[in-house]
Amino acid sequence: MQIHPSAIVHPKAELADDVTVQAYSIIEENVRIGAGSIIGPHCVVGSGTVMGANNVCYSGAQIGISPQDLKHLKGVAGKTIIGDGNVFREFVTVSSSTVYSEEDLKKITRIGDNGLFMACTHVAHDCTVGNRVIMANHASLAGHVTVQDFANIGGLCGIHQFCVVGTRAFIGGMSRISKDVLPFMITEGAPARCHGPNTVGLERGGFSKEAIRCIRRIYKLLYRSGLNTTQALQAIEEQIEDSPERTTLVDFIRNSPRGISK
Repeated sequence: MQIHPSAIVHPKAELADDVTVQAYSIIEENVRIGAGSIIGPHCVVGSGTVMGANNVCYSGAQIGISPQDLKHLKGVAGKTIIGDGNVFREFVTVSSSTVYSEEDLKKITRIGDNGLFMACTHVAHDCTVGNRVIMANHASLAGHVTVQDFANIGGLCGIHQFCVVGTRAFIGGMSRISKDVLPFMITEGAPARCHGPNTVGLERGGFSKEAIRCIRRIYKLLYRSGLNTTQALQAIEEQIEDSPERTTLVDFIRNSPRGISK
């Protein structure tokens, strides 16, 4: 390990043999950090945080710190579990889960693998963030938000509590998200509206022309047909051939706790 003399590492923290901790950083109690990870200067990794391998924290990142929730029990550490290969740029904040009682000790703030969290982004308590998610500068997730794999959230976006952002969704910068964001689609604005398939992202992700055509037809039935959501779902199942993309979108809408952005 390469631990700078000015860094503070709690005796009960577990660091892999090749972890780097740079100047003035603090690693709190019961933290585990995997192989190849680099904790830059002036960072804090909060008590109870588990980080996988090859994560990088730039200057000032605060990972797994106490949640910004007035109901959180003082002196009790929540849980934060982070996968492998994530990049947390300058002044990123990731809050641990909120603990209201002993039953809440099972709750977790969770981040998957290979995410990019640009400068000053915020992941609040009890969020679940998937794999290969990108959050641009100053984008913020409120508590209990779910962001599925490959989603891309533009700078200065605000995501309301309990919202779900679907897989491979693209949210334009400065958007205000108060309802769920459909997979595969571009959503932007304040209030946010769906503007059609994320064609460029889907092509880069290896989706076939047939799959993109299917997603475009579903979008038209949902937003351009004059049907309400229930009628549109019925039309989608009747008119569009079964496919993984159709299943993903139909299941997402039917299971949406807040309703979808229109």
